[in-house]
Amino acid sequence: MNNETLKTNPLLCDIETGMCETGEATSDKASQNNLQSTKKAVKLVYYTDPICSSCWGIEPQLRKLKLEYGNAVEIEYRMGGLLPDWSYNSDGIGKPSDVAGHWDEVSVHYDMPIDGDLWLEDPLDSSYPPSIAFKAAQMQNEEKANLFMREIREMVFLKKKNIAKWEHLEVAAKKVGLDSEKFKTDYENNAKTLFEEDLKLGKELGVRGFPTIFFMDESGNKEIVYGARPYAFYEMAILKLNPNATKSEYSKNWESLFEKYPSLTAKEFSELSGNPRIVSEKLLNELTESRKLEKLTTKNGSMWTLK
Repeated sequence: MNNETLKTNPLLCDIETGMCETGEATSDKASQNNLQSTKKAVKLVYYTDPICSSCWGIEPQLRKLKLEYGNAVEIEYRMGGLLPDWSYNSDGIGKPSDVAGHWDEVSVHYDMPIDGDLWLEDPLDSSYPPSIAFKAAQMQNEEKANLFMREIREMVFLKKKNIAKWEHLEVAAKKVGLDSEKFKTDYENNAKTLFEEDLKLGKELGVRGFPTIFFMDESGNKEIVYGARPYAFYEMAILKLNPNATKSEYSKNWESLFEKYPSLTAKEFSELSGNPRIVSEKLLNELTESRKLEKLTTKNGSMWTLK
């Protein structure tokens, strides 16, 4: 995979940097007025995309961050528009099927289940529809919107569902408890404007790829973490802005973790429980055999859910 290929297609995430880059030249000239202050000491503005494989790769770190520093930080999700369509791509990767093998590689690198066969069986034409759907979910309820994002990511990465299709977005919205009628109305109307505002702010902030997380304190001081990084990078960014931030203790037994997060991969369970990766998968499989958990297996790994 050469550098030219990485530049021409944002779906080819650079494993070295942990970034899915848009390739657009942007400048970090935004004023702090564009980023609203928060009641909590540190605010995270997380630029992401529903089909960004590197963003799926940092789910373990973000889930742990919410458990340990949820009392000190607020996370605001913004959509970055990873894949407008396929017309921009004149060379390099020219069609969806070319992404399949790359997703399989990324799955191994992040140790998170991703089935690249989606791009062979029912590929997305654009990531804009699920991004707009997320903004529609945000219009109803921030917490349910975050659950919706997780749901559609599981759909696209593990279940090979084309989440640009309304039928899958509607199923996900119902599953997380959103009002279906309002969700559809907002999706067809105001959510598109909110999505366009996210894209505009992203350009002003100099977002060049995903994941990009801006950490800001009440005084406007800012730290930025680009790409998929180990947990310590995100923790250090918080502590640099707020040295007094205290880490919350949380129960690491499997019942408590699944009560907080009803679906977990082995990598996520390992990150949250502190158990070694091999021990974590063994325990999850034992819980499956004892019918406490249900296991969804893909060709590149598994996910466990409470029964």
